[in-house]
Amino acid sequence: MKKLGILAGVAGLALTAVLAASSVGSADDSKLEQLKAQGFARVAIANEPPYTAVAADGKVSGAAPDVAREIFKRLGVADIVASISEYGAMIPGLQAGRFDVVTAGLFMKPERCAAVVYSEPVLCDAEAMLVKKGNPKGFKSYEDVAKDTTATIGAPGGGTEEKLALNAGVPRERVIVVPDGQSGVKMLQDGRIDAYSLPVLSINDLVKKAADPNLEVIAPVQGAPVYCDGAAFKKGDEALRDAFDVELAKLKTSGEFAKIIEPYGFSAAAAMSTTRDKLCAAK
Repeated sequence: MKKLGILAGVAGLALTAVLAASSVGSADDSKLEQLKAQGFARVAIANEPPYTAVAADGKVSGAAPDVAREIFKRLGVADIVASISEYGAMIPGLQAGRFDVVTAGLFMKPERCAAVVYSEPVLCDAEAMLVKKGNPKGFKSYEDVAKDTTATIGAPGGGTEEKLALNAGVPRERVIVVPDGQSGVKMLQDGRIDAYSLPVLSINDLVKKAADPNLEVIAPVQGAPVYCDGAAFKKGDEALRDAFDVELAKLKTSGEFAKIIEPYGFSAAAAMSTTRDKLCAAK
């Protein structure tokens, strides 16, 4: 109970801060008014459950879109319309005006924070690797993949896992860009890659769907940091971001935030334990 009280206090302080920020930026609310008028916000997603998902009927779900949908509804924007994008194309698409916001598990990093304006944290996760049963190559870290001169690892193009593998010393030709989760599992099963890397929650979802007893999850990846995402907005849309933050803080304080994300396996406490400023400054 003491921990919950502390977290509620942190959320309350965050709400006070974003309310103040919102009052400063309220003069420039043309973007929000535009979204209200058109009746929806265009969001970029990656179709990577449980962060984001698109059903056969086209309905968009997942923890990040569900949070965004509720917040935009509270802001007077009736719904969200999603476009599936590779991670590497999300920020350029946002900057080009093809999306109004990215809600896709796009983790905060200093270079990304310099390119877009993030909301406060929404979803937090760690890194994982999917390997064949028994972990035949003994991977525990990206450095282990680098040391094995015959090993290949699959990762989303332009995503965090690709960058972590390259930074750990895995040569470019041994980091295989994988277009989606199902392809990653198939490539691993067929022996075309030795490991497939995604966040823990995404890997677990793929394993559950694959129902293949010959697969094994290595998590967390040793030496890999824990990340948090936030809704990413185009620079110049700070007033919209501030309005989003006000409603996000209210959701966190009321407990509604936990009710939205925790059924997907995410921790509300983790998102409430850190801030955008800390995550954007992390090296």
